[in-house]
Formats: sequence, structure tokens, C-alpha cells
Amino acid sequence: MWGLPSSDFVLFGLSLVAIAAQAMTAALAAGRRSMDWVGVCMLSCITALGGGTIRDVLLGHYPLVWVERPWLLGLIVAASLLTIAIARLVHRLNVAFLVLDAIGLVVFTMAGCDVAWQMNASLPIVIVAGMITGCAGGVLRDILCNEVPLLFRSELYASVSVVTGLFYATAFGLKLNAELWTALTFALGISFRLLAIRYKWEMPKFVFDDKK
Repeated sequence: MWGLPSSDFVLFGLSLVAIAAQAMTAALAAGRRSMDWVGVCMLSCITALGGGTIRDVLLGHYPLVWVERPWLLGLIVAASLLTIAIARLVHRLNVAFLVLDAIGLVVFTMAGCDVAWQMNASLPIVIVAGMITGCAGGVLRDILCNEVPLLFRSELYASVSVVTGLFYATAFGLKLNAELWTALTFALGISFRLLAIRYKWEMPKFVFDDKK
């Protein structure tokens, strides 16, 4: 989706799902903050497109995806309004939020890696580009909602993005089937993130108490 060839139907389709999913996480977060409908739609656009925009600016990859494909803004607004309509029907909003966020994290990571690879970037830059694309939108969402981002307070998050990116980038060097590897990477990333949530896998924390 983020500059991918249209022949890669698996990642193209997953990217559309991820954009809608990230828009829905933003709408749910906005609802918790009692934002009006305009605020919901704006927050959804920033969340769904923020990571890819930051990556493209840093890599000099133009035009920006939402400038080249303005219909994505319509998709995001539609997903936001749908979330408003069905929010009261979703009894476990927190679970829905985490699953949707996991989808966005994994798919955007793969898309970011793909864009950097197409620009002939080195492997470390490919991984960083994937992590920025996967994580930055959620960070912007949480900051605008005056919350500590999931990236800094929750179970394995950025680590999931890095592992997903490394696994996905393996296909570039080995010339593996793109569609199959995309599906496998998606399954790995989602499973890793949801298992981390289920079993509370976390990175070691730095706790400093200057009173001791």
C-alpha cells in the first residue's frame, strides 16, 4: 500500500485492513476522551497515516501516500464513522482496541520495510523504516489523547515490530514467494503481539529511585 506494486495483492489488501484498523483504534481512543466527530476523524487520519508520512519524509520518498491516493482519507473517515456507530455494540472495547492495534503494527511494519527496500536502503534502515511506520502512528494517537504511548508502557511492542521486520526482510535476500511470505509474516507478527499481551511479556524496566 505504501508505494507497493499492485501485484502484491496480499500486502495491498492487508494494508487497507490495517489502515481501517488503525483508524478504528483512534476512534475508540477519541471516544474515551469525548471528542467530537471532527476530532475523531482527524485523530484517525493522524494515526493511520502518521507513521508512513514520517517515514517518507525521513527517507525522501515522495509523493506522500495520502497525497498520491487521497481516497485513503475517505476510507479512514468511513472507518471512523462506522466505529462511532457500532461502539456501543462492542462490549470489550479494550480487547478490540489491542487486536486492531496489533494488526496495524504488523502490517505497517511490513509496508515500511518494503518501501525502504525498494529505495535500496541497507538492512538496518529497512528495519528502522518498518518500525517507524508501524509504531509512530500509535504513538501520535496516544500523545494527542494525553496518554503514555503503548510503545513505552505495555507488553512487547517495538520488539514485535523489529522481529516482524527482520523476518519479512529475509524474503528479500532469499527471493521467496512474496505473497506466501507476507502471509507468514503477518501470522507471526500478530501471534507474537497477542501472545505478549496474553502472557504479559515485557522488556526489562529501568527503575531508579534517588531516595535510596
